Amino acid sequence: VQLQASGGGLVQAGGSLRLSCAASGRTFNVYVMGWFRQAPGKEREFVSAISRSASKTDYADSVKGRFTISRDNAKNIVYLEMINLKPEDTAVYYCAANIGTIATMKESSAEDMNYWGKGTQVTVSS
Repeated sequence: VQLQASGGGLVQAGGSLRLSCAASGRTFNVYVMGWFRQAPGKEREFVSAISRSASKTDYADSVKGRFTISRDNAKNIVYLEMINLKPEDTAVYYCAANIGTIATMKESSAEDMNYWGKGTQVTVSS
């Protein structure tokens, strides 16, 4: 599986962006999909994840109520809708695909994740 993230950019605080992650291959729906982010000088952190059937989602406390994850298994795409963006959301955002559960994804180290996409930069100015 190859993952290609897009949709990042520069936005003012309070603005919105929608990130997309397109996956190659025919087995997209066997993977839990997620988004992580890494700010300069900080560790990569979990942002959100969605189950294979999209029946379950999970969010980091810092983004709850502002970010929404969704997926389209017919198109092999996972989205991250971000509203009311804050300067502290500035980071490189990475999509990931993993076998297992949302909990498994959250607990996995970067090395244990099945697949990572290249990141997309999100910059929120104050």
